[in-house]
Amino acid sequence: MRNAAKITTAVLAAGALTLGLSACGSDKSNSASDTSGPLVVAASPTPHAEILDYIKDNLAKKAGLDLQVKEFTDYVTPNTATEDGSVGANYFQNQPYLDDFNKKNGTHIVPVVTVHLEPLGLYSHKIKKTDELKSGATVAVPNDTVNEARALKLLASKGLITLKDGAGNSATTQDIAKNPKNLKFKELEAAQTPRSLDDVDAAVINGNYAISSGLKPAKDALFLESATNNPYGNFLAVKKGNENDPRVKKLAKLLTSPEAKKFIEDKYAGSVIPSF
Repeated sequence: MRNAAKITTAVLAAGALTLGLSACGSDKSNSASDTSGPLVVAASPTPHAEILDYIKDNLAKKAGLDLQVKEFTDYVTPNTATEDGSVGANYFQNQPYLDDFNKKNGTHIVPVVTVHLEPLGLYSHKIKKTDELKSGATVAVPNDTVNEARALKLLASKGLITLKDGAGNSATTQDIAKNPKNLKFKELEAAQTPRSLDDVDAAVINGNYAISSGLKPAKDALFLESATNNPYGNFLAVKKGNENDPRVKKLAKLLTSPEAKKFIEDKYAGSVIPSF
């Protein structure tokens, strides 16, 4: 199931790249190769593109930045597009995910500045608190390497399972040492986890997908990750060598400005947390 899901993601990502970047065409002068042109940034719709749109509409012009935002719903295309220069930067991921992606795909993407944390959470349409999870209950988790490990760590932090010693950022269900409720796990593409809530007893959902599906993490989650010492902050990223692009520097400054911080705090009310 895990391999099939990854193949499906790759196929979908290829299609998304063709469709999502058609406006850019084969001329890459508007993204990475011409620093005098607009900076095109690939982003997940929520909250990343929303934050970038706020920057574009309220702060970019005064800073002398021509910003264009391209939305993608998968976790693959933004990196491949950044690598090949179709876009100049991306904003959607965390360090463990990027490390894994670069290693598996031979890409050279690097972080520029960390902007926010989207706490991963456990959600349910069937129970109100975790002690209502019955023996043999089914829990959906993201199926990509880093987010599955992150989901399992979250469940372990609440005592629902125990992971084997040394289980790290690539942990899978095979690394579960103790499972007192005999939970069953349904591995799904991260974007599909909110849609599974009517079919499973509970689901671990990434913050951006929770928000875009109408959930309010700070209110609706049975529990959330702690923000303290959390390694999963989301950042602006570029292909290695483009860190000093003046457009990227301007955007990094705007993304970590007091105005951006206030926008994030006001709009997301604790469901997205500034990391600066």
